[in-house]
Amino acid sequence: MKAVVCRSPGELILEDRPAPGLPPPGWALVAVGHVGICGTDYHIFEGKHPFLAYPRIMGHEVSGTVVEVGEGVGLAIGEPVIINPYLSCGKCIACRHGKPNCCVRIEVLGVHRDGAMCEQILVPAENLYPTNGLSLADAAAVEFLAIGAHAVRRARSEPGARTLVIGAGPIGLGTAIFARIAGLEVTLLDMSTERLVFAASELGFSILNGSQAPVSDLVRDATDGEGFDVVFDATGNTRSVQSAFTHVAHGGTLVLVSVVKDDIVFSDPEFHKREMTLAGSRNALRADFDHVAASIRNGAVPLTKLVTHRTTLADTPGDLARWAHEKSGLIKAVIEIG
Repeated sequence: MKAVVCRSPGELILEDRPAPGLPPPGWALVAVGHVGICGTDYHIFEGKHPFLAYPRIMGHEVSGTVVEVGEGVGLAIGEPVIINPYLSCGKCIACRHGKPNCCVRIEVLGVHRDGAMCEQILVPAENLYPTNGLSLADAAAVEFLAIGAHAVRRARSEPGARTLVIGAGPIGLGTAIFARIAGLEVTLLDMSTERLVFAASELGFSILNGSQAPVSDLVRDATDGEGFDVVFDATGNTRSVQSAFTHVAHGGTLVLVSVVKDDIVFSDPEFHKREMTLAGSRNALRADFDHVAASIRNGAVPLTKLVTHRTTLADTPGDLARWAHEKSGLIKAVIEIG
C-alpha cells in the first residue's frame, strides 16, 4: 500500500509499505477515507515532538470504511466509521474508572504507533464508531473537535458563564464552538489579527486582540475587572498558560487544553484567594465523539468554514511541508485518500 512516511525531521516521502494483513480477534481492517492534518503532525515533521521514534506514519484524525473484521467483531463489512485514535490498555486505573483518554499506557495512532496517512490501517473494533450518515469527509473532523468538546465538559460550567478561550487555532476554535453550543458566553483571545478576524467575521465570536494592548488590560476592560468565569488555554505556550491564571474570576475555572513541556508556575495565594478550579483536559471520550458527530449532523458546527485546505495522499509530502510554514488562511487541512 501507499503511505506517507516521516523518515526523520524534515524528511517526508510517499513510499510503498506492506499491507497490514488480516485483523486479529477484536480488530478490524479499515480502508482510510480522509485524514485531518493536526498541529502534532507539523511538530513531528519539524522534529519538535518530544516522545517520537522515526520513521513514523502520521495521522490520527481519521475516517474510513471497514473492509475486514477479526473474530468477535460486530461491525459489518462496508461500514463507514470514525476512528478514535487513542488505543488504551483497558486495565490501568484510568481505564478502570472510565477514562481511557488518559490511560497509563495509551498509544495514539500516528504518534506512539503508525497512523493513517496510508491506504489501510488495523484498529481495535472498540475504537471504531459508525458515522450514522455523516460523510467520510466530515467524519475526519470529529476527532479534533472532540478535543474541544471534552475540554468544555471538563469545565462543568453553567450556561451563561463568561468564558475566555485563549488561542484561535483549530483546537481553540473547536473549544469555542462547543463552549457556545453548551450555552457559554464566549470570547476568543489571540495574538494573530488574521485568526481573530476569521473568528469574528466567519464564526461570530467576540474577540480580544493581544497584539494591540496588554492582555491584562483587555481582560479587565471586557469583564469590568472581574475576570472570566471559565478560561480555556489552547495555545501550547508556557507564558500564555501561566498568565491565564490571572484572567480567572474569583470562584472560576481554568482548563488547560494544550500541553507544554515546561513546568507551570503560579501564585498560590492568588489561586487560593480565588478558590480557583484547575483542570487538565486530555484527548476525548466516546461521549465527546458522539456529541461532535451529532452537532455536525444538526448543523451546529460550521465545518465548511473550518476545513480550508485539501490535498491527496500523493501530494501530502509537498503540501504538508509547505503548510508547516505557510499558515496564512490555514485553519484545517484534510487529506483525501479513499
